[in-house]
Amino acid sequence: MWQPDKPYNDLPSLPPKQDLESKDILKQCIKAHSSLARLDQSCKLIPNQTVLVNTLLLLEAKDSSEIENIVTTTDDLFRYIHAENQADPATKEAIRYRTALLKGLDEISRRPLNFNTANIVCSQLKDVEMDIRRVPGTALADQRRREIIYTPPEGEQRLRELLSNWEHYLHDEKKIDSLIQMAVLHYQFEAIHPYTDGNGRTGRVLNVLFLIHKQLLSSPVLYLSRYIISNKDKYYDLLLGVTREQEWTHWILFILKAVEETAEWTTEKILAITKLMESATKFVQAQLPKICSHELIQVIFEQPYCRISNLVDAGIAKRQTASEYLKKLVEIRVLQEQQVGREKIFVNPKLMQLLDQPENSFLPYMSVETEGVQNSVST
Repeated sequence: MWQPDKPYNDLPSLPPKQDLESKDILKQCIKAHSSLARLDQSCKLIPNQTVLVNTLLLLEAKDSSEIENIVTTTDDLFRYIHAENQADPATKEAIRYRTALLKGLDEISRRPLNFNTANIVCSQLKDVEMDIRRVPGTALADQRRREIIYTPPEGEQRLRELLSNWEHYLHDEKKIDSLIQMAVLHYQFEAIHPYTDGNGRTGRVLNVLFLIHKQLLSSPVLYLSRYIISNKDKYYDLLLGVTREQEWTHWILFILKAVEETAEWTTEKILAITKLMESATKFVQAQLPKICSHELIQVIFEQPYCRISNLVDAGIAKRQTASEYLKKLVEIRVLQEQQVGREKIFVNPKLMQLLDQPENSFLPYMSVETEGVQNSVST
């Protein structure tokens, strides 16, 4: 029997004994799959998916870290993505989330998703070699009520048994919907709690890797942590509900709804980013026809906090000319110049605003002359 302050070594093995394919769950599965398919299609329509990976993945990193009370800002993440050693500890941890997900992607491109993938992800997250817990004493507490709410299984042998079962279920070919399977796997991983730290973030990285493993997504752009952090208390309550009462239905419906809403929101965000890129291209072409190029626009959207070296590395221009290009973009207000230490950084303000707000609208680009006329008329 489960007791919150006792190691849950009797955690049931997978698959759950309950029927997981109720009418309500299957109806929600259809909606979630439809939204995921639209998201995947919208990704494929963008020629340069690096823009999405560099932007949406950092938003996921920020919110997944914030769920664990590791709080940073969107600005700091983009500012220090290529200067991690200058960042504060919270920003460093969030940046490592992105790196961990990319490491996981590389791993599953060469071999099937498994528990070793989780080890690689968690090690990257924590910046030390991580493996299964070998010492007792791990417990999860409600900080507000100052009481233990869950004590995961302990003992290396028992953890390995449970993880072996988790991995077997991961590759079980019995006909169960993949999204239901993901919800079950996520609960079980969190309940096993195999590491001394980093379990929640590792589990959320595994969700995205699982969708790619199952070929439901081709790019890691599902911003799932946005939904979880908006429903953080419910997320933890439903996890605990499965532990206490084997209440799988509400947990699975929660994850399916998270996939549906997140996929729809992310699709709309991708469309907005695409429109903003098109608008920027037309504006720069009209204002600076001699320097405007497809490659230049791509770089300032791939790197919202752009450095001179980004243009050099992309082969657009040598350092002095690259600096001149960026300064011209500042003059027409497409970029804003900032000094960070000894380095100059050129920020894409409209893109950053678009990424940082829930809405998907943006003000049109406007020349200095046009803006001056409008201001004069309004005055």
